[in-house]
Amino acid sequence: MNIERMPPHKLEFEKRIKNLAKSSKTLSQRTIRGGFWVFLFRLVRQFFSLIRLIILARVLAPHDFGLFGIALLVMGTLDTFSQTGFRQALIQKKGDIRSYLDAAWTALILRGFVLFAVLYLLAPFASVFFNAPEAMLIIRTIGLSILFQAFTNIGVIYFRKELEFNKEFMYKFPGTIADFTVSVLTVLLLRNVWALVFGLLARDIVTCVVSYLAHPYRPRLSFDLGKVKELWGFGKWILGSSILIFLLTQGDDIFVGKLLGATALGFYQLAYRISNIPATEITHVISRVTFPAYSKLQDNISKLKEAYLRVLRVTSFLSFLVAGLIFVLAPDFTKVFLGDKWMPMVPAMQMLCIFGVVRSINATMGPVLYSIGKPEIQTKFSCIQLILMVAIIYPLTIQWGILGTSVAVVIPNILVLVLITLQLKKIINITCKELLMNVIGPVVAVFMMAFTIFLRPVFLLHGNDVFNFFLMLTFNSVIYLVIIYLWDRRKGYKIRREVYEILNYLRGK
Repeated sequence: MNIERMPPHKLEFEKRIKNLAKSSKTLSQRTIRGGFWVFLFRLVRQFFSLIRLIILARVLAPHDFGLFGIALLVMGTLDTFSQTGFRQALIQKKGDIRSYLDAAWTALILRGFVLFAVLYLLAPFASVFFNAPEAMLIIRTIGLSILFQAFTNIGVIYFRKELEFNKEFMYKFPGTIADFTVSVLTVLLLRNVWALVFGLLARDIVTCVVSYLAHPYRPRLSFDLGKVKELWGFGKWILGSSILIFLLTQGDDIFVGKLLGATALGFYQLAYRISNIPATEITHVISRVTFPAYSKLQDNISKLKEAYLRVLRVTSFLSFLVAGLIFVLAPDFTKVFLGDKWMPMVPAMQMLCIFGVVRSINATMGPVLYSIGKPEIQTKFSCIQLILMVAIIYPLTIQWGILGTSVAVVIPNILVLVLITLQLKKIINITCKELLMNVIGPVVAVFMMAFTIFLRPVFLLHGNDVFNFFLMLTFNSVIYLVIIYLWDRRKGYKIRREVYEILNYLRGK
């Protein structure tokens, strides 16, 4: 039918379809480009963090990292148990949020002052609890970080809400440089734990200042309790979820620090940090982008399902690759770059790789639940995970040390992955086959990578550890990518399509 002769109601329908398609394509482009900028920021920050880590680990002892870890645990505990969830509520809220910004900013500042005071008074008791008197002054000093974070310009929330992550990159990058520069210079001068403390403070001071240069919004004090109460309606579930996630991801640190001491905590925290790169880096990037994107699709379940499956596909592809490489190369990396004094953490690091990749897949589901206004589902399942972890962590840690702690963290996480997957199936109508098709290929590829451990004596050179590390890195990466390519060709994994589409979007096509 000629479009000029089409009845008005059909013509209007056609226009709506075209506008919807155009809007969907625009959202996809903004999401992918936003993801690129978040990934670039995390990649750059991780690069500087890795160089900084290697330098500091060579100079400092595991005990120093343990002291700093104790201070972060105390601050993190208070911060988590007082979360407002206002930032997530502002992102999820439809329409203009300008009228809510001042009230949210004021509430965050008041919270910051209260937390700083409590942290200062609590420091002596925390140092006694962990039997680490040196930690008291460190705890009180890093409390200043809470204040700088509270005073950060609330206007930068628009960068995430509108998927303008290139601007977020620009405002956060100077803080990364400040952290790197101050920590490295200070550790060369002082050669003690204060290098970590001053680096943290430098990052938060610079980030706070730059936030006002990066966004024109100028917040003012506002005591509009009505706006605060409305934001809290969504934020209270973020608080509950944040507390449970903190206990699940940091409760083991508290347990290790109390039961095994600061040195064991230093080993465990570094093992956890390296092994959880799939969760903390890859999934963090994806969840930061997908939450605002999913929020815009919350009324269109079919589109939300399609978007989620594509996110799961890319996440599983990247997460299993990184986790597999960390598992296989953990002994070599630790010996070559950190030194022999860190070798006791290797078994725990390898076990925590399993936790990292499972947590990575699990974390893809949270943004979906938040975007449709059902954060309570994840909160309830996190309760189950916490109860199981508490039940098994003591006997396993007594039996096997930090390796036992790692096992106690892995088992509940796998259980919750199964439970939350079953729930998500009902919400967005996903079948088991659709889910499995997006994870089986990477799982097979990782198992094939693990077998290369037995081939090490065949082709590695004696006495050249750095060359052997990069040789194994290249060899295992090629194995993984070849298997994924074959899986894509035979089973329609579609990861090549995702990669091509991402590249085309980034090039503006």
